[in-house]
Amino acid sequence: MLLTDIPTLDTLLHEHASALGPDYDAYRNHTYRVVNVCAALSTPAAAQLEKLAIAVAFHDLGIWTDDTFDYLPPSMRRARAHLARAGKSEWADEVDAMILEHHKVRPYQTPDDRPWVVEPFRKADLVDLSLGLVTFGLPRSFLRDLNAAFPNAGFHKRLVQLATARLWSHPLKPLPMLRW
Repeated sequence: MLLTDIPTLDTLLHEHASALGPDYDAYRNHTYRVVNVCAALSTPAAAQLEKLAIAVAFHDLGIWTDDTFDYLPPSMRRARAHLARAGKSEWADEVDAMILEHHKVRPYQTPDDRPWVVEPFRKADLVDLSLGLVTFGLPRSFLRDLNAAFPNAGFHKRLVQLATARLWSHPLKPLPMLRW
């Protein structure tokens, strides 16, 4: 069953609708695809789903709010500010890790034995970024249903445009969000 109504996620996206502008639907659908894939890979509990909703809302948001392709630091700052306002600062380390490591090339190792969803989040974003070429064992029927419920709406086209512009302006560091 797909998650189609996550109030925290919708509220946060609505708060940044003007910054997202014409990319609002594309980004919203991307966030819902990532949440659903992450849930399918990890079956998070209710508190984890709330953390996931916050992390996914902010994970790429700095692209639009701060007008930069080096968006991880501003995305994390905005997420931390939201957590402080919401009285959930104790979630900041995990939410920071989800945002910071979501483009990590190698698997993320959670410190200690914490029940964090950083690695499923990383995988979920990769499933969506790869347009489902990478599935981590998820059924293709699930991904088809997910894409039907939350169509691309030009998200990947926009990423290509932004990446191309970044390549021209910063040829020695075109993808600053990648982590090893």
